[in-house]
Amino acid sequence: MRPIASPRGENAFWIEMERVVPWAELCALIEPVYPCEPVGAGRRPVGLERMRIYFIQQWFNLSDPAVEEALYDSRALRAFVGIDLG
Repeated sequence: MRPIASPRGENAFWIEMERVVPWAELCALIEPVYPCEPVGAGRRPVGLERMRIYFIQQWFNLSDPAVEEALYDSRALRAFVGIDLG
């Protein structure tokens, strides 16, 4: 699921970030050192593609709870991250 252009340009930022950020290259650089299994008694690592959430937090200065709320509130944001609440 990826952002879809709307006639009013509501998703323009997300479409632009999809275009200009080299997501596949970033994932390829990080993947060799990214843990696939939990370390110790910790939680399972989230999918590497969820790195987009970290970028959103940096772009908009959002805390973990704030970005979680934003993801529930915004269909465009969920599409950009690849989350389907379906």
